[in-house]
Amino acid sequence: MNATINQTNEDQYPPGLPNTHQENRFEAEGILLGAVLKSPELIHEITLEPFHFSQKRNQLLLKAFRELQMENRPIDVILLTEKLAGTNDMVSVSYMMDITSRCPSPENYVHYQSIVLNQYKLRMFTTAAFRFLNEQTLEAADDFYSIYTEMQEVGKINGKSKRDILTDVYLEMIEDQADISGVDTGFSLLNSMLNGFQKGDLIIIAARPSVGKTALSLNLASNCCKAGGVVDFFSLEMPAKQLIKRMLSDVSYVDGSKWKRPYLYFNVDDFDRAVHTLGTVDQWNFHIHDQPRQTITDIRAAIQKTKREQPNGNHLVVIDYLQLITQTKKFERQDLAVGHITRELKQIARQYEVPIVLLSQLSRGVEQRADKRPVMSDLRDSGSIEQDADVIMLLSREDIEPVRQDTTELINVNIAKHRNGPVGVIKLAFEKNYSRFRDYTI
Repeated sequence: MNATINQTNEDQYPPGLPNTHQENRFEAEGILLGAVLKSPELIHEITLEPFHFSQKRNQLLLKAFRELQMENRPIDVILLTEKLAGTNDMVSVSYMMDITSRCPSPENYVHYQSIVLNQYKLRMFTTAAFRFLNEQTLEAADDFYSIYTEMQEVGKINGKSKRDILTDVYLEMIEDQADISGVDTGFSLLNSMLNGFQKGDLIIIAARPSVGKTALSLNLASNCCKAGGVVDFFSLEMPAKQLIKRMLSDVSYVDGSKWKRPYLYFNVDDFDRAVHTLGTVDQWNFHIHDQPRQTITDIRAAIQKTKREQPNGNHLVVIDYLQLITQTKKFERQDLAVGHITRELKQIARQYEVPIVLLSQLSRGVEQRADKRPVMSDLRDSGSIEQDADVIMLLSREDIEPVRQDTTELINVNIAKHRNGPVGVIKLAFEKNYSRFRDYTI
């Protein structure tokens, strides 16, 4: 092999990582860039960026390609030499001529690009693994797992062509489709606004304490299970038994206070309905994850396990709640930490094609205003939440003061953000003693 293709001193290796002299890596990088030099129009087909390349000179060369592309100027040796001036002759004319001559056929650029991309993934894996072996910390392990899942998505191409998508749209025009396209919420007004919870969406439900956001999320989970779906419910605040009792109260229509000491408080009718409900809920695909200090990695692993075991059917994920998710990284400010979490959850929703319902607290500012109806800026660390969420629902009482435990109250559900549809306010009736929301009818 010509020396100009061999590994050089400017190659970038992580500290302590062994120099493996994988010449085929640099051969593929050089051949791909040579294909562009032979057929400059290929730059519009190349999806790689400079950081995907291992050699510094190849990174600089692709960067120069991109600059000429943006300037709508031709890619040739003369203009490239001008662009690369001041790079300490890292990319010489002889190197450009050499990689051009080594490219057998520009038509095979897809194959060369695939090799470079795969080798980039392996470098990322190797770096993360080496860091973990050196540090042996949970943060390093979390980084390795995050990189592993992220690399699975790099370079993935949508399996459907434009014609496939147009065909799907045409079939929707001529065939009677299901009432809703997403996961059934169980509430007709909410379904009419959102068309169900859509796969890949991050849905925020936010409220001040005791307004009913956990009860609503449990109702959503129950309704999904009733329709034959599967639910992963991550409870970072409430233990599983307490959640189950609240769900049983809703489904059985037995007062929640009686479930605290059912042996003493149940009458015969309560007991019969409770036993029937226990059998019903036992058949549901409802998985509660209530371990303390759950991280994004824990959440991702549980979702992946459920998707592997039950790949078909509607799958809903509920997380109660955002501010209790444990961070494995250190951030200078809390809003940066929250932004990291919401971005990761949005990626997980898209990767596994599941809607994720994420509960969140509201700041105390809403209680200090005369109009106590929340707005999106009342979300704690709201900037990143507003950006990453597809749907934001803000809950508030119709009456300012809470009503008695045994009284039905109206809850305003303000759909303040809906990336792909209408926004507005709907009302739900909340029977607090049963932890049950239902459609409100005048």
